[in-house]
Amino acid sequence: MRLSSTLAVLAVLAVLAALSAAGSARAQDLAAVTISSGAIAGIVEGDVVAFRGIPYAAPPIGDLRWRAPQAVTAWAGVRAAREPGHDCMQIPFDDPVSPLGTTPSEDCLVLNVWRPAEASAPLPVMVWIPGGWFVNGGSSTALSDGSSLARQGVVAVTINYRLGRFGFFAHPALIEAAEGPVGNFGYMDQIAALEWVRDNIGAFGGDPDAVTVVGESAGGASVLHLLTSSAAHGLFRGAMVMSGGGRYALAERSMTGGTADRPSADMADEAFAAALGISGSGPTALATLRALPAEDLTRDITFPVFMRALLTRGVTEFEGTPMIDGVTVTDRLESLIRNGEAAAVPVIVGTTALDAPGYFPPLNDPFSMFGNEAAAAAAAFNPGGALPPELVLLGISADMTMHEPARFVARSVTGAGNPAWLYRFSYAAESRADRANGAAHAQELPFMFGTVEGAVGEAITDKDRAMAAAFGGYVANFVKTGDPNGGTLPRWPAFDPAAYDLMHFTLDDGPVFGADPRAARVALVERAAEGQL
Repeated sequence: MRLSSTLAVLAVLAVLAALSAAGSARAQDLAAVTISSGAIAGIVEGDVVAFRGIPYAAPPIGDLRWRAPQAVTAWAGVRAAREPGHDCMQIPFDDPVSPLGTTPSEDCLVLNVWRPAEASAPLPVMVWIPGGWFVNGGSSTALSDGSSLARQGVVAVTINYRLGRFGFFAHPALIEAAEGPVGNFGYMDQIAALEWVRDNIGAFGGDPDAVTVVGESAGGASVLHLLTSSAAHGLFRGAMVMSGGGRYALAERSMTGGTADRPSADMADEAFAAALGISGSGPTALATLRALPAEDLTRDITFPVFMRALLTRGVTEFEGTPMIDGVTVTDRLESLIRNGEAAAVPVIVGTTALDAPGYFPPLNDPFSMFGNEAAAAAAAFNPGGALPPELVLLGISADMTMHEPARFVARSVTGAGNPAWLYRFSYAAESRADRANGAAHAQELPFMFGTVEGAVGEAITDKDRAMAAAFGGYVANFVKTGDPNGGTLPRWPAFDPAAYDLMHFTLDDGPVFGADPRAARVALVERAAEGQL
């Protein structure tokens, strides 16, 4: 063993002994590793070891606000890693099922790691990117605890990345300063986190060559952009896209060159600054922007405001969300995927039964988008003509935004010669009063993470546990081997572009592979999107 390594080990042992002597934790409850920035001490939680709040980049505060993520300053001694770090700056959304576990802050570029307490070989790694429409969310939630995945032989990593105007900002003063890449700072954070995993996960028993990136909602859209960004290629061997769209994305607005009717990010951010009395594009303007209280940058970016803007202006024009910057995101997502820009890796892609709307047909005549099949669309989306117009509109929107784009992604991945698996998650916990409606957006997450009991409490049933074992098992298999199949789980065939089939996580019959229950509707949306009507 090299002298430097020996000294590092001795330092870790000395600090652990000191911690134990001080009564802050029992020695058998602590676990330590040495990473590139120093030694850290996590905590043993039964058969799992957890390391929380590990910085993967320097705090993006002061002059580092709106800079690409910078290297962490190394520390002496052993840093405690038993509590989650701050979630990124935001106005938290009132989520009674999975509230944030920390107070949001700009000092938030941290991640968490769970590993089995006993493991004899390098283990596959899952990196989780949380959702929240790029304006909410974080890695501190109890819902995304990685313990269950670790018990299945996976090293689980959950990350934070900058949100809203902290993560996606392109004021002309930033562009003029030429300090480095501008615009999609949140995506730069995600790539920096993956690079940290590549360089450090071996210290936790993980295999840096066996990384799978997984995300839902904004996290799913992030995975799609990581798949299609050359800056992220080589950092993962598999991807799972959960309710992430595929044809359209929030990163459809341009960073520069907008018009009055369709403003680019720099125009919107310049208008925001002007409303605060900040004008110009030189160093003074930039310094003034960087000195703004964090609250001034978040007060008008909340989930309810986002949803109202979505219904009136469209998500492509919403401030504080991604953009086409020419570096991290080089084109519209649909074009990148269609043109074969995605990394050559296996992909799972899917949606929930009642997934989120985001893109809409013409509001005054929604069936007009189906051309000469308008009558067939009316019959498919409003059988019997009994549904109110708003529900018809939401149904078409969900298929346009989520269900058909998921099939488009699977079709494109398969067409490029890589395997894909398509799913629909309909299962809802048996205690839910509206269970018959099926799973809404994000409601499959407790089943993947094995945290259903935390979500529903004592009302959890054996059927709930069985669905968590199945869905979480497929995901763990995929992380381990690049294929969701294995063990005693029902076989999940790879996607066939000639058939409208998928793995359906049903309300009462478990996982069932077969025809998509929305096949007729999805086929209509697909033909409209492809200009075949």
